[in-house]
Amino acid sequence: MGAYNQTWVPEFILLGLSSDWDTQVSLFVLFLLMYLVTVLGNFLIVLLIRLDSRLHTPMYFFLTNLSLVDVSYATSIVPQLLAHLLAVHKAIPFLSCAAQLFFSLALGGIEFVLLAMMAYDRYVAVCHPLRYSAIMQAGLCSRMAIASWVGGSINSVMQTGITFQLPMCTNKYIDHISCELLAVVRLACVDTSSNEVAIMVSSIILLMTPFCLVLLSYVQIISTILKIQSTEGRKKAFHTCASHLTVVVLCYGMAIFTYIQPHSSPSVLQEKLISLFYAILTPMLNPMIYSLRNKEVKGAWQKLWRQFSGFTSKLKTR
Repeated sequence: MGAYNQTWVPEFILLGLSSDWDTQVSLFVLFLLMYLVTVLGNFLIVLLIRLDSRLHTPMYFFLTNLSLVDVSYATSIVPQLLAHLLAVHKAIPFLSCAAQLFFSLALGGIEFVLLAMMAYDRYVAVCHPLRYSAIMQAGLCSRMAIASWVGGSINSVMQTGITFQLPMCTNKYIDHISCELLAVVRLACVDTSSNEVAIMVSSIILLMTPFCLVLLSYVQIISTILKIQSTEGRKKAFHTCASHLTVVVLCYGMAIFTYIQPHSSPSVLQEKLISLFYAILTPMLNPMIYSLRNKEVKGAWQKLWRQFSGFTSKLKTR
């Protein structure tokens, strides 16, 4: 038992993606550009929704929350990843590692619940269009968003607490790009079956339950769309859900693959690639998906661009 007394180490070493210097520099440039696009894209989506009164609806209220979650999640991982790509000593202090795990888990959980709330919003819009305004009132939307943020945060506090109570002994090398849950649990020098059960339970609560709600919502949505007589009506109904459905497939797919069965989890390299997918690719793609596949957002962009062009023209004529 004496070997297990040392439960705290001053820092961890993140092994990252590659030890080759040229590869690290190339990855630094690539990830930096993608991170800047992520921050700019999500900032512009939030700004656009704030400026255009036509977008002051429940769907775009939830999209604002989703954009804030995406940029926060990317920020919890990417800056540290970029710093380590150019660093010789790739260390992260114990408390910084715990903070990174907390924020990434919290924001990931918030996103999954938010997507379920957005699915309910789309269900009401398609299946009960005449009652949409009466059901999706501002108070209900605010409570749904708060529930998402609180639920994800509570789960993260619990998971982070039980993970960093594990005795790490002298293990400090994390074979990952960040302080990811499964990677940190693997450092423990004791049996971690209870932690794996906790991961499974939280996955069911914050991943599978929202996913099942999304599935139920889309079963009802598809059933309603198929009953619409006109082709144009079916297309319009489908387009109201297309952006959300695309994001759902991106976000839920790999998370279920990674966390629902810790015993048969993917390889370390697959885990790293999945983390990159969520930290860099998904937050960058979400604003593009909602911009390119949504007529209202495209219309708002065009209106904002015309206003900006008119403003610059007036400045030039003065």
